[in-house]
Amino acid sequence: MKIKNIKTWSVDLGNTKPYTIAFKTVDEVKNAFVEITLENGTTGIGAGNPSEYVTGESFEQCEKALYENNLDFLVGRDIRELNQLLFEVLVRFPKNPAARAALDIALHDVFTKHLNIPLVKFLGQKITSMPTSNTIGIKNVEDTLKEAQEYGDRGFTVLKVKLGKDLEEDVERLVKLREKFGNRFTIRIDANQGYTVEQTIAFAKRTAQLDVELIEQPLPAKQDLRALPEAIRKKVAADEALLSPADGLSLSTAPVAAGIFNIKLMKCGGVREALRIADIATLQNIELFWGCNDESIVSITAALHAAFSCAHTKYIDLDGSLDLARDVVKGGFILKDGVMHCSDKPGLGVERV
Repeated sequence: MKIKNIKTWSVDLGNTKPYTIAFKTVDEVKNAFVEITLENGTTGIGAGNPSEYVTGESFEQCEKALYENNLDFLVGRDIRELNQLLFEVLVRFPKNPAARAALDIALHDVFTKHLNIPLVKFLGQKITSMPTSNTIGIKNVEDTLKEAQEYGDRGFTVLKVKLGKDLEEDVERLVKLREKFGNRFTIRIDANQGYTVEQTIAFAKRTAQLDVELIEQPLPAKQDLRALPEAIRKKVAADEALLSPADGLSLSTAPVAAGIFNIKLMKCGGVREALRIADIATLQNIELFWGCNDESIVSITAALHAAFSCAHTKYIDLDGSLDLARDVVKGGFILKDGVMHCSDKPGLGVERV
């Protein structure tokens, strides 16, 4: 079955809850979309949302890569050549991981719709459900507690708290969360490269009794996480330092730099490359943590399907579509009381609205 045509467009999906992290404030959510149509009318959709600070790819560069005349090489090709098509996407757009992700996701979606099977089943489903964390940006103590209460009322049991600007306030926020909520929540933190080695060690010591599940990317991406003590590294999730399978190889070379790999489709270029990173981690017994940017249901669902195909997946943070003002699709992942599931519909199970 051949690809008949490809359509691309961009939308600002809006953000109902702007938030601050260590290096920026997020108040808009621009996504680039790709829709692939086969000769029989079957369609597949993909979405991309680059993080320029992390990967160097701006939204404008992502859009430019996805100009429809750049995608003519896919038109007329047999969708059953999926792996070859994904390889050619990687070769043609080496510096555009979010653009590649949009194409990769659309190709996986339309291919598995053609097979009439959910993407996760095609990949080999190992996990059926898992709680996702919901993220609290950098806020004062009062607003942190208020947002945690809101998420708890909605059924979420895992919080990811953004830190990295002020160590004293960071520790205070976690202390107050435990004082108010006890062990109601699993708490993980994300410093977004905001700490030094000394600050990370101090943070770990001062929060040792607060049962922090993991520490996401405390150091700048270019700084070797091996500068941290081994006991801390085991709880560290490499994020901005992990953009590609090559980074995965480097980080997993003994002594292992981080006990957890945070895989994001927008960093690595889609499902294909994400699973290559996952394979590398599995060989070194490194746990998998699947994250996201602020993204459409489309790419969040693709990440969930990839995550649930990996036995080493221990954590998911796939809340990137929950505060959007709008989206271009409905369906996709199923979320109930903070727990995510894949639907049994073919492909990603999403439909244009």
